[in-house]
Amino acid sequence: MENSEIFDRKSGIVTARPDALVAWLMCVAVLVFIMVVVGGITRLTESGLSITEWKPVAGTLPPLNEAAWISEFEKYKQIPEYTEINGPAGMTLAQFKFIYFWEWVHRLLGRVIGLAFALPLAWFWIRRAIPVGYKPRLLALLALGGLQGTIGWWMVSSGLSARTDVSHYRLAVHLLTALFILGGLVWTALDLKAYAKNSAAKPAKITRFSAIVMAILFVQLLFGAWVAGLNAGYVSNSWPLMNDHFIPEGIDTSSGLFSALVNDPFLTHFVHRWWAWIAVIALIMLARKTKAAGVRSASVAIHSAFGVQILLGIATVMTGMNIVLAVAHQAVGALVVAATAWGTHVIGRNHGA
Repeated sequence: MENSEIFDRKSGIVTARPDALVAWLMCVAVLVFIMVVVGGITRLTESGLSITEWKPVAGTLPPLNEAAWISEFEKYKQIPEYTEINGPAGMTLAQFKFIYFWEWVHRLLGRVIGLAFALPLAWFWIRRAIPVGYKPRLLALLALGGLQGTIGWWMVSSGLSARTDVSHYRLAVHLLTALFILGGLVWTALDLKAYAKNSAAKPAKITRFSAIVMAILFVQLLFGAWVAGLNAGYVSNSWPLMNDHFIPEGIDTSSGLFSALVNDPFLTHFVHRWWAWIAVIALIMLARKTKAAGVRSASVAIHSAFGVQILLGIATVMTGMNIVLAVAHQAVGALVVAATAWGTHVIGRNHGA
């Protein structure tokens, strides 16, 4: 296939080079990565409940005058986070503007990502530039992006009436959906990159080994999201022991072990801390397979991502949840997902077992 646009006068079809699609998808992936980082900042600054309404169009602009700011602040004053926490603490309008800013940026970026995906997709579609078999996948990614906006509001709404924060279950769904979209963008871009080199190339497959690695990483990411949602990172600032104990004291099993596993901050922190090493073993095995398949760069990316992530996780705990380190920890977690998508794609193209 030529590396430039080709116009077939008989069929009237314009075929864009697949590497244009690759560049587009990778740009969107970068935007999703930034979204994950901003989401981490929003969570860590307790900004997520500052905007109490969902206005997809009108909400694009922030308050533009003092009266509008006061109106938004008055709406915020009606929810439990303010009446039980920030109100008694004496929150000022200036402090409200700070948390509003991060939630507004988070939502604005979501809109930007939607447009950055939908408009080029429509253009490529109209130009008949999407290779056969890729339209359903691209539509699925578009649908997931739209669903993610709905999930975001579903998450926020859980903290507007009976709670002082959002449901950690819904937060986990929101974060994991974002990471799934990121992985899907990277995987699809890699398929199209292979197609650009050889139009007969078939999409990579998810092998049994890849599925196991992904499942192990999913568990780690799930508990990481629960740790964030339950503020479980604050229960211990020591490592490797938690408050001088391997298994931390204070775990509430009064409602059963399973309930504690998914709700107790001590236990979720403990699992996230030690399941990480199972994930490391799985990722090392994945990296070895990618290297054996001849793609050393993917192996290096996997090792680098999880290595930095482990160090950041330990440092975040030992500094009492330093916000810079905590945001970096979430950011590199997204890079672990991207590197894992790359590695599993490599062995999927080589039909590794």
